[in-house]
Amino acid sequence: MPFERDQPFNDLPLLPPAAELETRAVLKQAIAANRMLANLRGLAAQIPNQGVLINSIVLQEARLSSEIENIVTTNDELYRADADADGKTDQHTKEVLRYRQALNHGFRELKGRPLSTNLFIEIVQIIKEVEFGIRKVPGTALKNERGEVIYTPPVGEAVIRDKLGNLESFMHAQDELDPLVKMAVMHYQFEAIHPFEDGNGRTGRILNLLYLVDQGLLDIPVLFLSRYIIANKPAYYEGLRRVTEAQDWESWILFMLLAVESTAQQTFEQVTRIRGLMEVVRGQVQTAAPAIYSKDLVEVIFAHPYTKIQFLVDAGIAKRQTASSYLQTLAGLGVLRASKQGREMYYINDALFAELVR
Repeated sequence: MPFERDQPFNDLPLLPPAAELETRAVLKQAIAANRMLANLRGLAAQIPNQGVLINSIVLQEARLSSEIENIVTTNDELYRADADADGKTDQHTKEVLRYRQALNHGFRELKGRPLSTNLFIEIVQIIKEVEFGIRKVPGTALKNERGEVIYTPPVGEAVIRDKLGNLESFMHAQDELDPLVKMAVMHYQFEAIHPFEDGNGRTGRILNLLYLVDQGLLDIPVLFLSRYIIANKPAYYEGLRRVTEAQDWESWILFMLLAVESTAQQTFEQVTRIRGLMEVVRGQVQTAAPAIYSKDLVEVIFAHPYTKIQFLVDAGIAKRQTASSYLQTLAGLGVLRASKQGREMYYINDALFAELVR
């Protein structure tokens, strides 16, 4: 049965695709992407406190991935909200924070269980903060900005679960396919299955990162794939469409491999710059305020652009009064900037903040 945009695509082909996936162009690009990813993995492993990466850089991936779905917040609001545990912020910011929570949940779960439909469901439930599962009700259709239907995903819970089961089998199959090629294929398939009422795009982008970790290509899920997708949004959606309508796997896989190479390069450069900032501050504090210097103190003020006294207390660096004195000293040195917002005093690492949002 030929594909029709306004009819449920229950005939979505199972994986692996019948097409040749590893063409000469794909293999060449896969080598470049794998090389850059290996460089990033090696550099990230040298960061003494990986909370620097997981807390702050992953939050930018969360913000950008959510922005693709028109869930928009400002960097200031996002990092300030993340520094506070009281939850007093707008709904969009809360949803971005839940994206990182979902990514971290998946990352932790990978240590003891494989990627699976049940884990997909847990991830989307955290993102949306709703107890829903696989789509049961028909009527879902994806539309363009003019309101025209461009794709109607499969309907029927049994059909959707069968296709997700096939996707699981493909992910875990012991075959010769390059893992980055498999990631591109599985990302298309997950988005085409569109198993949930909402949150499919963000869940699918989290699965990309978790798969890279699962395959040993990254140790922690720190990669800015959403930045590339936002910068190339028309090509992203066109690539998905061309697989559906013309089985053009090569163009789609090349797009995703370029996304990995480009974002791995950008993230590598960003982590390098953050390490450089940390070294400058470490030397500055050691020289100008040796009485308060410790490696742990420098790591805490680089784990998050908005530092609070409680952060130092929680890290076991000092009790409240001493911690306050330490942060005031750092503000006096120009390392941090004191900013009272409401009842809360923040000490902002402006250099880190500027690096994270550039």
